[in-house]
Amino acid sequence: MSAPIANDPDALPQLVGDFKPVDVWQAHINRLFYGLLGSRVREFYQTFAAADFRLGYALAEDYWRQCVARIKAKHDEEATGAAPLIVMEWGAGNGNLAACFLDRLQELDTERVIFPRIQFICIEQEVVLLEQAKQNVDLAKHKDRVAFECRAIDDLASFGDGTVDRIICNELWSELPTKLVLRSEGDIKEEQLRPNLDEKRVADFPDWQKFVEAFDKADLEALPSFATFLGDLVWERQYQPVDAKTLPYRRTVSEFLKGIDEEVLVPYNVGACHSLKEAQRLLAPDAIGFSSFDAGTADPRVLNDPEKPCYTVQGGQFSFMVNFQLLQGVALHLGIQTGIIESQRDFVSRSLGAHVLSVMDLLASHPYPPEGEPWKLDVFILRTLEALNQTYHSPYQRRIEFPITSGTPDKERAELEALLTALPSHGVPDTIAYLTESEIRTAMPALEKLG
Repeated sequence: MSAPIANDPDALPQLVGDFKPVDVWQAHINRLFYGLLGSRVREFYQTFAAADFRLGYALAEDYWRQCVARIKAKHDEEATGAAPLIVMEWGAGNGNLAACFLDRLQELDTERVIFPRIQFICIEQEVVLLEQAKQNVDLAKHKDRVAFECRAIDDLASFGDGTVDRIICNELWSELPTKLVLRSEGDIKEEQLRPNLDEKRVADFPDWQKFVEAFDKADLEALPSFATFLGDLVWERQYQPVDAKTLPYRRTVSEFLKGIDEEVLVPYNVGACHSLKEAQRLLAPDAIGFSSFDAGTADPRVLNDPEKPCYTVQGGQFSFMVNFQLLQGVALHLGIQTGIIESQRDFVSRSLGAHVLSVMDLLASHPYPPEGEPWKLDVFILRTLEALNQTYHSPYQRRIEFPITSGTPDKERAELEALLTALPSHGVPDTIAYLTESEIRTAMPALEKLG
């Protein structure tokens, strides 16, 4: 879903702000989104760490194997000494990934040579999300080795150089500052946006000037608590030349743009680039390393496609495609020679030693998805989960959050609610949870009845 863009100035509703670079407005809107709607994030989008356990388990399996290999390679007392192993998660969200990682690592470390040394630091700049992590009952089991820091990735100077052993983050880069740039007649231009409020909402703000001032200052107390105006913002865009000297890693960016056709817009994830440099500073010389998972591409054909969606808007918030090709160039510029690009699904499969698919992958493979009334798709999804739960068993009790489509007739709604209630608490916890090949194959007879 692309952002609503208006191109006819005469047709625009009232202005809420001025033209500014995309990354400036992105930071502003993110502050408003999390300040006003942070407790309802999962109503707008889900992440692969929200309720599923397999990404956390895969990260733990990978970390444990690498730690064991490092100990064997050193062959000395220091390797198994008492020195702490600091693991950081950037953008810790609700704490589920941290809890699953620590649970699995503790389970794997039967000789108690790694887990007792772990100090896990949850970094999260959004207060409402960090509070969710603090209240996570599964993470609370590890309270003696978990610390919480409410800060942004560019505010980690208090952590010493070379003190961290492992850094992980999931779906963070897409929310860090991102510019949209293109090459035009020898110049580099960047996209600028200007917000307007959809005319159907203007009448809801009788004191217009007060609303604009509150919006400009990101005054969370003065803005309406229901905050649905974020989804009704209409964005104008324009393109302005930018002095290449002002861009971080300007030579790498300029070289990358030579491979992109003129007038083709591409994401430049400046925040993600900074995170690479910060990770390089924090990681110890023999550290296990840094991993970031996010939605994006390294395929030059996709990046050079003028029709590609550079960002989506969910609940009014911007989420950007991650330009892994450019990030790989920045990594090489920083002297990072060991970086690899691998899909999250492939990483989970490799780490767990089992092929996996997400529930959404499985649903997308259906040749004839239900048509007609939207509630029919709800029935199809819940029946699919019902079939999968015959073989899937989560080690955690997490009931799936599944909003039934509004406008569903009463009779069908009652049936859907009964289906939802009947799903087991140890069943598939999320429509994006990972399933193993064996789980899918065992459930195949029931799935085949659904087509």
